[in-house]
Amino acid sequence: MINLDTQDLLFSEAVSAIDTGDVEKLEHLLTLNPELVNERLETPGTWLRNTVGSALDGYFQRPYLLWFVADNPVRVDKLPSNIDLIVNAIITAIKQKASDSFQHQLDYTLGLVVTGRIPRECRVQTRLIDLLIDAGAKPGGGVGALAHGNPDAAGHLIERGAKLTLPVAVCLERMDDVMRLLNEATGIDLQVAFTAAAFYGKTAMLTLLIGTGVDINAFPDSTTGFHSHATALHQAVFSGSPEAVKVLIEAGANAGIRDRIYNATPLDWAEHMLVEERNDHAGKNFATIAAYLRDVSNSSAEGVVIQT
Repeated sequence: MINLDTQDLLFSEAVSAIDTGDVEKLEHLLTLNPELVNERLETPGTWLRNTVGSALDGYFQRPYLLWFVADNPVRVDKLPSNIDLIVNAIITAIKQKASDSFQHQLDYTLGLVVTGRIPRECRVQTRLIDLLIDAGAKPGGGVGALAHGNPDAAGHLIERGAKLTLPVAVCLERMDDVMRLLNEATGIDLQVAFTAAAFYGKTAMLTLLIGTGVDINAFPDSTTGFHSHATALHQAVFSGSPEAVKVLIEAGANAGIRDRIYNATPLDWAEHMLVEERNDHAGKNFATIAAYLRDVSNSSAEGVVIQT
């Protein structure tokens, strides 16, 4: 391993070339410094720590250079238009100089791509999925993509050979597959599918899954891909679907239950979303949801059953 300060400087230069789409500079750096692809960045400097923070102690710990092509965690909020050429240059170098870690680097990078926001917004997510799988990455499953708001990526993974599971079939509304997979679903499968259906506001799927006896007020397991701090009702609020919220309430969902991070009720979530200004929430019906949940809360306090 080279000196850690030198390693950090080299990574900083290489990542800058990735961000700007400078293939020539990147290839030059990779030729002169093979450690850029066969070593992990051990002690990131302020250039990285100040932008991604705690991710360096979590899922982006000791990153390989290839991981940076997904901009996940977000550093610069964009990808260059020639990102495929950048990825190919790094993959070629890994094949030649780091074959022992090649599979892991590909697989983990694919995970960052399918769960990332920036590849989707830059309209290169499918392209990068194909490039990585063509190079040998294993497509895995689509639940991670779904849990991070990337249903198109989940669907493309299925097309590229990923195993179709109940949560993915539910969110993609592949009804024949849903009915087939229900026959062999475990309790965890059902719970993840239920959470996913709520997250995407899939009212008909929620109704179907409620009929299986799934626990309406459960918190999803942390290993399922979806965040474990919120119930299906919280997720349905986040989806912006009044119909999904109503289905859950009428089925017995607890409107007063609090999530495990913000200690907030579903109504708190709706009211928070009302003041959110992020573009991805535009056009969603949080005012309708908040008004409905206030009525539910008031009626519960008065001991009155709402007629719907």
